[in-house]
Amino acid sequence: MTAGSPNHDRLNQVALVSYIPGALGEFLDRLREELVAGCKPHAHVTVLPPRPTTADLQANSRTIEEGLDGFAPFQVDLIEVRIFQKSDVVYAAIAKGWPQLVAMHEALNLEGLRFQERFPFHPHVTLAQEIPPAAVPEVLELAVRRWRESAPAHSFRVETLTFVQNKGGNNWIDLAEYDLAAVRVRR
Repeated sequence: MTAGSPNHDRLNQVALVSYIPGALGEFLDRLREELVAGCKPHAHVTVLPPRPTTADLQANSRTIEEGLDGFAPFQVDLIEVRIFQKSDVVYAAIAKGWPQLVAMHEALNLEGLRFQERFPFHPHVTLAQEIPPAAVPEVLELAVRRWRESAPAHSFRVETLTFVQNKGGNNWIDLAEYDLAAVRVRR
């Protein structure tokens, strides 16, 4: 495996996410399993997309804790299913909560966590990705239909953020959790 290869680039990456709780999270997990066979879903909204890191994990954790100072819990509303045309990623679009997610990303994309993402940061909830091009229209249509037919309440509160690390093979583990009400880390 060489630097720049897809497998190398995914090893030992970190990210910061807020898991989506309750019935909405369960619905999104089931939908993602239906849309992408074999995926291992855990519905979330991403604050820091996957990135390699130049700092040790403790230093990154301190950066996150300090960067979250002043952020309080907030509501996120998902409004509809859309697709990113450049990447064919099917996602649930965010209305309420968008400014807070962008502000968090800007406050945390620094020091050992600084990374120039491939695309501009756009808060969303991924429903399907890495879809064969011929299947994209069908996957999008199914996602839109399921969303309209059976999605539960489309909102959730971002109260905690979880620092995660990819250990290979899209196997993400939780490293630390940050409570926005207290901005303290629990290991």
